[in-house]
Parts: sequence; C-alpha cells; structure tokens
Amino acid sequence: MSCAMVLSKEITLKGHEHESKPTFNFESYMVQKAISINQALDAAIPFKGHHNKIQEAMRYSLLAGGKRARPVLCIAACELVGGTESIAMPAACAIEMIHTMSLIHDDLPCMDNDDLRRGRPSSHKVFGEAVAVLTGDALLALAFDHITSVSTMGVHPTRVVHAIKELAKSVGHEGLAAGQVADISSEGLSVSDIGLEQLEFIHLHKTAALFEGTVAVGAILGGGSNEEIEKLRRFARYIGLLFQVVDDILDVTKSAQELGKTAGKDLVADKITYPKLMGIDKSREFADKLNKEAQDSLSGFDSVKAAPLFALANFIAHRQN
Repeated sequence: MSCAMVLSKEITLKGHEHESKPTFNFESYMVQKAISINQALDAAIPFKGHHNKIQEAMRYSLLAGGKRARPVLCIAACELVGGTESIAMPAACAIEMIHTMSLIHDDLPCMDNDDLRRGRPSSHKVFGEAVAVLTGDALLALAFDHITSVSTMGVHPTRVVHAIKELAKSVGHEGLAAGQVADISSEGLSVSDIGLEQLEFIHLHKTAALFEGTVAVGAILGGGSNEEIEKLRRFARYIGLLFQVVDDILDVTKSAQELGKTAGKDLVADKITYPKLMGIDKSREFADKLNKEAQDSLSGFDSVKAAPLFALANFIAHRQN
C-alpha cells in the first residue's frame, strides 16, 4: 500500500516564517499505521463464513482499502497529547466503521446512486439495497460498541464517555446526517440559489464534522487538555473542508479509473460544488488557504510530535484520488 505517492518520500514540513519543521517520512508512517489499522479492523469482524450475509457485507466494505486518513488522524492526535497508538486504536477503528457506513449509505440509489466505490462495485450492487442499508446500520452500532473497549486500557471512564459523546455528535443531527440532508436539498438549485455560506454549511457538517470528532476523540483518550482539544478541533475543521474542496476538484478533473469511484457524479446530480461556484482556479486557491490555516492551527504543539498532522494536511491538499 502506498497512499502517499503524490508526495515525495521524504517531506520537509515548513511551519511559520521563522520556524522549520523536521524532515518526516510520511509514506513510511502512513504505511505502518495503515497496516496496524487494517489488522485491527479485520480482527473486529472475524470472518465466520458466507452464510453470515450481514457480516460478509460489513467486511466487504470495511476492508476494501482506502486511505485510512481518519483513523490515522485519530491516532496522531492521541499521540500528540501523550497517548499511545494502542489506546487510540479502538476509537480509530470505530471512526473508520462510521466513515464506511456513510459511504455505503451515500452510494444508495436514494442518495447519490453510485455503483462504484474504492475501485469495485458498491455494497448495494453486490448485496442489494436492503442489506446495504442494514450493513451501514450494523457498522454504526458496532462502532459505538467497539470504542467502549478502551475502558479496559486504563482510560478514565469520564474520558471514555466524553469521547463517545463527541463521536455521536459528529455523526448525528448536528454533524454528518445534517450535512447529508442539506446536500440532498441543494440538488438542482442554481448558483444564484445557494452561495458559499450554504455550501460551507453542508461540508462543515457532512465532511468536516467527522474530522473534528476524529481528532477530538483521539485527544480526549490521549489525556489532552481542553485547550489542546480545541486547537486540534480547529485544525480538523480546516482539513475537513480542505478534503471536500479537493474532492470537488478531483470529481471534475480525474477519471473514474484514477479515482476508484464514479467521476463527474456531482455534475450529473446537478449539485453545487466549489468549482461550480468559484471555478477551478479559485477552488485551488481556497484549498491552499485552508491548508495554511490548518497548519497555523498547530502552532504551539511540539513540532516533532505534530509532524504527522502537518504531513496529513499536505497529503489531503495534494491527493490525486
């Protein structure tokens, strides 16, 4: 696996004007973390045979690959404030389960009606719509069950409850679900009907909210202070929005083969996107601005410990699929 080939193998992280960040091997870091995450995800849903259709469907989507950016982000946030990978791993897996649930539901005919995900047929094309809906539901339930296992690792119960609350908020009516409803409601509207503020509302909820929940949960379980959690939350808000801006750009500039999912689907669905509202060049300028603001949000953290987060922001900004 090499999810960082868009960047040089060695990334020199540049911070503020009079401060230089150490050289950091981002590709090696991502590969190592992804291996650990994939092993943990595999163990979370052991294969018990094809007779168990819901379990088979859960594994089909959850283990289909992907960048694992969100679980890596959770682990990096935890380690930044003094925690460990092992403490963050149950939450990192839970977050990937929730993300996978959102992709399964997003691909459904009643949503984006997408037949391709991560380079292969979407869940509903393989297992049918009803099983796909239930698979997403099962993954969501498993996520909250799975994150509770951190309570056996010496993390204070108050922090475990706080982390669960953060995760629930990021995916519910104040987060992902609200953004998805707003996104669906915007289909078919003209540029004059929806402005930048409404588009930002959609993606701060649909995309950025889960990024915020991801770093907040990692920092909470790692023992972070309220100030550290809020600084990381701000960082995640910027990279969550950045992720969506880049996603919109790729949707109109890359092929389905390059993306591993259907290209141009936002255009077909007549959705308002950043390129449609701002144009490609202005969207790229906006992405650069969000990347800078994200990295500025990490000011005050130890530069060596924060290196993965600086690199993740750059990776999201320059990804090609």
